[in-house]
Amino acid sequence: MDYDVIISGGGPVGLMLACELGLHGVRVGVLERLTEIDQTVKAGSVNTPTAEAFYRRGLLPALEEAQAETMKAFQAFMAQQGGAATAEQPKMSAFAGHFAALWLLGDLVDENDPDFADRGPAARLTAIRQQDVERVLGERAAELGVDVLRGVELTGFESSADGVVVRAGEREFRCGWLVGCDGGRSTVRRLAGFDFPGTPPMITGHQAIVSMEGAEGLGVGWTHTDTGIYANGPVPGRILTVEFDGPPEDRTTPVTAEELQASLRAVSGVDVTVTGVRSATRFTDNARQATTYRLGRVLLAGDAAHVHSPFGGQGLNLGIGDAVNLGWKLAAVIAGRSPEALLDTYTAERHPIGAWVLDWTRAQVLLMRPEARSRALRAVVSDLIGTTAGTTYFVKRISGVWQRYDLPGGHPMVGRSVPDLELADGTRIADHLHQGRGLLLDLGLDLAADPRVPSLPAKPVDARDFRALLIRPDGVVAWAGDTPDAALEEALATWF
Repeated sequence: MDYDVIISGGGPVGLMLACELGLHGVRVGVLERLTEIDQTVKAGSVNTPTAEAFYRRGLLPALEEAQAETMKAFQAFMAQQGGAATAEQPKMSAFAGHFAALWLLGDLVDENDPDFADRGPAARLTAIRQQDVERVLGERAAELGVDVLRGVELTGFESSADGVVVRAGEREFRCGWLVGCDGGRSTVRRLAGFDFPGTPPMITGHQAIVSMEGAEGLGVGWTHTDTGIYANGPVPGRILTVEFDGPPEDRTTPVTAEELQASLRAVSGVDVTVTGVRSATRFTDNARQATTYRLGRVLLAGDAAHVHSPFGGQGLNLGIGDAVNLGWKLAAVIAGRSPEALLDTYTAERHPIGAWVLDWTRAQVLLMRPEARSRALRAVVSDLIGTTAGTTYFVKRISGVWQRYDLPGGHPMVGRSVPDLELADGTRIADHLHQGRGLLLDLGLDLAADPRVPSLPAKPVDARDFRALLIRPDGVVAWAGDTPDAALEEALATWF
């Protein structure tokens, strides 16, 4: 074999998966058709599970540096706008997210809600460009010895019980496993024959970074009109338009300044002139999901496994979650530590979260439509968002702190992200997860060492209602309790 695993697609999801595999010594090759990082405007924020994943792998310092640069650009834009607020949008200092372009105010969030507790330094990471995520992950992949082959595109493959032969033009590679992280129009998904049901698109959206004249008449942030929705900011030149008259006739041709100008004028009613285009893309609300994320030795992750509109910024986060869930499991199977059946838990755990994201974006499209029924429903949801309970609900859903896997065990922490406890020696839980291995955290039970997973005898700074935790490599609690029992052995056998 040339590689244990070949990943088709070197965006953030493919690179995160490559890093997770590389931590375990897996030989990984990443095939990426682009010769450099795509600068098209994409995701600009991360949710809590994504921030925790980066934090647990020691990537937080580099990403916080990138976040600081992003905030400088944001502050420059707001200074240019004079900090203006529109009828629908408060000043940005109060911003806690949005649902269907309805703004969520930070001072209405119940910060005492237990789902927000114990997130540690990961809570500091929120606003970061997708390109910066890709750059940091690319640097980490290189440190781990991952081969990232840019300008090389998968064109075909043959899969058998023994492995996969991958073709990239005239080149051929042999590998044990193939993972498609190659986006919403995934070649891997199509050639492997994955079912991909869902709902067809109803909108045409544009997102771009442009230079323009006459923008003084545009509102700042999200603005609803009788013909659609547009957004201006939060960085200079960033615009977004949404028209509800059907999908674009052609999504493959380059987006022109004339097309962006026509869309922005149609939705805003302002005679803006687009004088230059730095980056631009079209999008729709096409919402589809593979029925399974694995067929034999071929797997899917990220947009290859599920597509949806970008509303709510869930796409990057959903894909990183896929990569973190799959990486350690695939590494364990390759090393012979676990049977292939472990890979069945990948679809079982990630598919429900993907299905939720698709419905979350569908609901927002319905709520944003410029017609009487949607406006009536929008008024009701707006009233709910104006309450502490309502805002807290939406922020919890958007931030991802609600997410859990349906794992065996009666303790309420099982299946949830492990709290980032501060320990008496000055370390935190995340400090002990940098190598992508699991952890048996012993807070006073004097548990016997287990050869399957590292043990950490420790004392928490604050008292807790449990005395031991079994933590999977992805930071999910597999067992929690006060005494070792049969459930602990079952969890060790299942995951390690």
